[in-house]
Amino acid sequence: MTRIALVTCSRLPDLDPEDTPLLAAIAARGATADAVVWDDPTVRWEDYDLVVVRSAWDYAQRHDEFLAWAERVSVVTHLANPLPVIVWNTDKHYLRELESAGVRIVPTQWLEPERHLSSRALHTRFPAHGEMVIKPAVSAGSLDAGRYTAIDAQSRGLAIAHARRLLGENRTVMAQRYLASVDTVGERAHVFVSGEYSHSVRKGAMLDGPDVAVEGMYKEESISAIEAPAEEVEMAHDVIATARRLLDARPDAAGADDHQPFLYARVDVVSDDDGRPVLMELELVEPSLFPSFAEGAVDRLADAIVARAGIPAS
Repeated sequence: MTRIALVTCSRLPDLDPEDTPLLAAIAARGATADAVVWDDPTVRWEDYDLVVVRSAWDYAQRHDEFLAWAERVSVVTHLANPLPVIVWNTDKHYLRELESAGVRIVPTQWLEPERHLSSRALHTRFPAHGEMVIKPAVSAGSLDAGRYTAIDAQSRGLAIAHARRLLGENRTVMAQRYLASVDTVGERAHVFVSGEYSHSVRKGAMLDGPDVAVEGMYKEESISAIEAPAEEVEMAHDVIATARRLLDARPDAAGADDHQPFLYARVDVVSDDDGRPVLMELELVEPSLFPSFAEGAVDRLADAIVARAGIPAS
């Protein structure tokens, strides 16, 4: 019988609740699915026909270790999304590549640790007005992210201290405009399964002040189902197609599913000051896909997983 591993982390050994229905749905399609912790040393990954990354949400704190794990797994079985995608998408520098390819993204300044930027240099690179977000380029669940007011001296000082801390940890810092629409319209997440649009949700604002310690692996989100505007679905399609072209052109593209559609993708967008959708993030590694918020979403995802594992549709 075909065996499929749904990869999670030790804090969620039985998967995130959004993903647990997949176990029964995959079993109903003639395969065996297990929830498997990615860093469990006893797991024999070669025993699985397909390994699907799901709630491995501690990867950002152990990025190098996670990439080494993905490389080992990709040698002995089929990994989805595959290793080149994981390497590219777990570091938000991918947004620079997408922007260079014509995708509208949230305005971002990239602050690299090797530049050894002084506090004064950081000050000059931050937005001059409005609000801003400081966060690392390798992160998940909005951890290590903070929201600051650009024209308030105390808040700006906290932003500089936040950036200096991250840079001191040898982490690239992203300084972004905080778009006011996040508080009003909200962030929209558009989910695609095997290249086809599935459904969308609205995510409420998550950042309301400076970076603070958070217990757990992510900050809690307020989620609701929405009917996506056609313009945003079309934009999301274009973002995914652009990412596919960029990945196919990379020297390490071998093994990237032979140019197949991504098994899953989530395109997170917000509105700019003119009301146009701009890309916040393209999630191709371990995003929550929120299947409980759309009728048939679990079935669509289960169908795609078993098809990728080689089981023909019934």
